[in-house]
Amino acid sequence: MSMAWLDWSNPVAIWWGALLVVSTVNVAILLWLLARVRHRPGNHPANAFVVDTLLLLCAGYVLCCAFRSVLPRADVQRICLFNTWLSSVMVGRSVATVAELCFAMQWAIVLRALGKAADSDTARTVAKAIVPLIALAECCSWYAVITTDFLGNALENSIWTAAFALVGLALLRFLGAFRGVVRIALAAAIAGIAGYVVFMCTVDVPMYLGRWQADLISGKQLLGLFSGLHDVTTHWVVTYSFARWRHEIPWMSLYFSTAVWASLALGSFGLVRHSLPRYCVRTPIARAVAAARHRGAIAAGNRVESGRLFR
Repeated sequence: MSMAWLDWSNPVAIWWGALLVVSTVNVAILLWLLARVRHRPGNHPANAFVVDTLLLLCAGYVLCCAFRSVLPRADVQRICLFNTWLSSVMVGRSVATVAELCFAMQWAIVLRALGKAADSDTARTVAKAIVPLIALAECCSWYAVITTDFLGNALENSIWTAAFALVGLALLRFLGAFRGVVRIALAAAIAGIAGYVVFMCTVDVPMYLGRWQADLISGKQLLGLFSGLHDVTTHWVVTYSFARWRHEIPWMSLYFSTAVWASLALGSFGLVRHSLPRYCVRTPIARAVAAARHRGAIAAGNRVESGRLFR
């Protein structure tokens, strides 16, 4: 396997090297989080090898993204950097499916926990919807890679955009329910999601729609189910041309960096979940209900005392 393409004059080589560095740092952070969970105060020795669900899902996402950073590929175009069966779309897309479902489940767990702490029906509803929505997006992605129809990619990424717009709205509802560092973390997450939605609406989804329309105009023949499954297993084209990769580099760079950092942040939620009630702000309705109960308790106590006096 020739490595002559690894040259500072080749933007693809620089990009791939950056992916390797970022992925190495991400895996190191994951290992640090695992060590923190194992050695946290009060952890019984018998639980030393019990891993929090959020962190286990985080590990799935981080390691799958590291694999995809080492062996990047563009599914529908069938392009990759290394001539190995591990670069096949079948392997890569399967790994990506596992990773993205892990990421969706992380968000569902965190939203459910926040919704329970803040007594938010909106968050609980979004938490229930996020995994089915992403599962549907994965079906669209598999349709795209099997048939080479970019419309599947456009639908996939539209669903991701809608799903995280809902997550952002749910987090907005929490801003008034929490204070301190939790509110700051929520604001940062909302800002990140807003940037993601803008990127998807202005760059990613229009890119796939443009490719789909170009294929329609050119009369491109789509692959059928069985021919497509054979193709994703056996067909890949090794290329180091920046012209072939330039539209993939922006979204892959963000995917394997900021998205992984979000997963790591969600994975660390288990370390602070026990202190979440301390940062809750009681809403006006909750305060009114509590005050009414307090007044009712006082009134009941007064009646009891009055009954004792007149006996």
